[in-house]
Amino acid sequence: MAEGAYAYMREIWRNPSQEMVSQKMTEWRNQPAVIRVEHPTRLDRARTLGYKAKKGFVVLRVKLLRGGRKRTRPAKKGRKNRRQTSRKVLKMNYQWVAEMRANSKYRNLEVLNSYPIGKDGIYYYFEVILVDPSRPEIRSDNDVKWICLPEHKGRAFRGLTSAGRKSRGLRNKGKKAAKLRPSVAAHQGTGK
Repeated sequence: MAEGAYAYMREIWRNPSQEMVSQKMTEWRNQPAVIRVEHPTRLDRARTLGYKAKKGFVVLRVKLLRGGRKRTRPAKKGRKNRRQTSRKVLKMNYQWVAEMRANSKYRNLEVLNSYPIGKDGIYYYFEVILVDPSRPEIRSDNDVKWICLPEHKGRAFRGLTSAGRKSRGLRNKGKKAAKLRPSVAAHQGTGK
């Protein structure tokens, strides 16, 4: 059976050639941390996640430094030794952080979804799909008009995107997830 164009795109990104990747990474490394791109790099993945080539959809490439996810030590003089521990690790995956940084740059848009496009020795690269809920093209589109509702405002910051829900452990269901819902902080506050 013949495959479509998206199947071939998916296959190329499954095993990308080293020359293609190194050339793109060198170009991306010298660009700003959050930059708007004209078209998605992985069109097949973007379409799967809800992207449409119409007004109201924006794609951003976000560059994140790898590593260094512990709290930094205080730089003041005369500090106590017991305050020197920096064991607190950020409990958010890189993709969720990328979505929040993209939404911070464009506050009038809402994050629809995101996907990884590569990594090198220094950075992770993600593409974030954002939607403008004030546009009439979005309000009349039955597939994405749900994002215009007020309960979806700031969804990237509240961990309601796919990457945020994964990082919060909400992909689990049943007995394993009893202490995760509605949130870890809410469960700790119940005194159980």
